[in-house]
Amino acid sequence: MSTSDSWGRFPRVEQRTRALVWRSDALPQVDGPVLPHGLGRSYGDSCLNGGGTVLLTEGLDRLIDFDPATGVVRCESGVSLDTLLRLAVPRGWFLPVTPGTKFVTVGGAIANDVHGKNHHRAGTFGRHVRRFELVRSDGSRRMCAPDENPDWFGATIGGLGLTGLITWAEVQLQPIRNPFVIQETVPFENLDGFMRVSAESEADHDFTMSWVDCLARGRKLGRGLFYRGNFAPTQFDRLPLAKSHLSHGSGLAVPIDLPGFCLNRLSVSAFNFLYYHRERMKPSPRLVHYDPFFYPLDSVYGWNRIYGRRGFLQFQCVVPHATARDALKELLERSARGGLPSFLSVLKTFGDLKSPGWLSFPRPGYTLALDFANQGEKTWRLVESLDRVTREAGGAVYPAKDARMSPESFAAYFPRREQFSAYIDPAFSSSFWRRVNPVPLPLPAQEDRQAANP
Repeated sequence: MSTSDSWGRFPRVEQRTRALVWRSDALPQVDGPVLPHGLGRSYGDSCLNGGGTVLLTEGLDRLIDFDPATGVVRCESGVSLDTLLRLAVPRGWFLPVTPGTKFVTVGGAIANDVHGKNHHRAGTFGRHVRRFELVRSDGSRRMCAPDENPDWFGATIGGLGLTGLITWAEVQLQPIRNPFVIQETVPFENLDGFMRVSAESEADHDFTMSWVDCLARGRKLGRGLFYRGNFAPTQFDRLPLAKSHLSHGSGLAVPIDLPGFCLNRLSVSAFNFLYYHRERMKPSPRLVHYDPFFYPLDSVYGWNRIYGRRGFLQFQCVVPHATARDALKELLERSARGGLPSFLSVLKTFGDLKSPGWLSFPRPGYTLALDFANQGEKTWRLVESLDRVTREAGGAVYPAKDARMSPESFAAYFPRREQFSAYIDPAFSSSFWRRVNPVPLPLPAQEDRQAANP
């Protein structure tokens, strides 16, 4: 047993590790439950298996096939998005959907059905997965695709690694003409301003997101900066070129765990003021390399250490359009007056494109992500109150970012959980799954068990 944590550094668990090397190998036989584990960028405990074993997939890092004419790539599940970008971008292709870090594996992107700045145009990562191989603990191997074992396909996309091990996957990339994005920065004064700019931007921009000043209150509640952009065409007018983005490992670094007092209302307020006014003064539009546009935090190695040894809790929710204005207002007000400033606050729109994943988080509405330093009970109470607001608004919380969701909340947010439970591999489990399902779900009917285990 060794002590492990996730990117949020909370919770810490004792678990065993077993490295995977060959996709043709059978799953290792160990005592207790197992769980696939990629690069560990989930923020909570969905990538942890306290008391059990995690199967390290970094060794499954081989590119199997790439067609530069069609942009279809087949690779093992431990290949990182960074590796795919290094292959694809020089050949005129880009990821169809990418989260805010490129240091996640393809298997992890499928298991969490990640989303990005283009959800209103492209939906989730799972929509662009053509097929994958799923290995179960009984030794069976299933080819999963929209038209082949479609139930296993739907259960595994967004299935948090619980249905078995993805050994390889085939993904459709998107064409680009160059690696640059034409980015515009639009300041907005409050929440209504965000909604107005967001609605205006979706028709003409593939990528949208906003940074929010979480401490602004009153008439400025929800003020921030809206970033929107498109990949640059082959020919484009002369635009200011942003400074080149440093690659991972050669940029800034947080060498130590910062003391807890570094992140306080005064320091975050000063940062927010300077950031808001500095960014709004930059030229807009301007030409930006894809790296700083999509992955600004990847240039700061170990940025999670700014929250100290106790780590942080991220709260990311989605609320439907019908209740969004009141819900977002309440969420931001509670965050602002809670005495625990969110150092990173992001707000964006989810579109109507439905994911194939049964437990996928994105759904039509607005998604808000807030990071809170872990200060124990104080932080817990604040995040629990935000959870209640989300439930009352008919929204949901993202499992990949969660470390404290209750079983009641999980059941409300993911009504297909009982259907999904029939597809869980009996040898697989996670700290997250045991937390949100403390009492085992009822076994499915005999005919359903046979369908789940042909």
